[in-house]
Amino acid sequence: MELRQLRERSGLSREQVAEVTEINRATLYRIETAQAKPQVRTLRALLDVYGVTERHRDDLVGILKLAGEESWLHAPSESLPDQYATYIGFEQEARAVLDYQSSFVPGLLQTAAYARAAIPGGALELPTEEIETRVTARMARQSERDSPLTIKVIIDEAALRRRVGSPEIMREQLQRLLDESERPHVTLQVIPFAAGVHPGMQGSFVILQFAEGAHDVVYIEASVRDLFLESESDVTRYNRVFEKLRSMASSPDESRDLITRILADT
Repeated sequence: MELRQLRERSGLSREQVAEVTEINRATLYRIETAQAKPQVRTLRALLDVYGVTERHRDDLVGILKLAGEESWLHAPSESLPDQYATYIGFEQEARAVLDYQSSFVPGLLQTAAYARAAIPGGALELPTEEIETRVTARMARQSERDSPLTIKVIIDEAALRRRVGSPEIMREQLQRLLDESERPHVTLQVIPFAAGVHPGMQGSFVILQFAEGAHDVVYIEASVRDLFLESESDVTRYNRVFEKLRSMASSPDESRDLITRILADT
């Protein structure tokens, strides 16, 4: 993300950088979208073109070296898919997340038991080890940050009524949602069945918002390949959809009342 911002501040396109550095344009895209890690010499070549100061260069080289260390984010690809790791990286850098979910409770608000029951439903024949790796990663995403992540969540009522795991797991999850909804940095709304047809019925999505000057990213999880959309038109379109869903959803207080009623019936 930092490399992308440096390039854009320099007024250069990927094509222009590729011509100057002889780095493949596709490779530049993969580096800027966290799908590939640059070699140190590649990083230094890019920083030369962008006119980066020595102190900033040292910081970026240090980040690159840290990226090679093993952690829950850098688990083997067969245990934690590259695209999921890419999403986690974006999420760690974001200041706010706008999350609409039609089928499941959002990952940032899931209990471990709910996640363990939900994850196999999104992929066929996942080994137990991979399920546990993903649960661990999901719980780590919920860890406290120095600056709390602003979370705005809209959930379709169907996701709250669909049983994932046992009744006990669902009761624990619904109570977790009630608890999380009271936190100052969390806004939770539910689209009730009574709202009828709405634009979110086409599928779930997440909008990741970053500090001023950085491009927002739309994330769409799919069974074959996850999508990261960053064009201004795509981001604008999904922001409009989210605002439409927000206007159709029950208020936070009404949503808590609905969740309480569902919990009582579970």
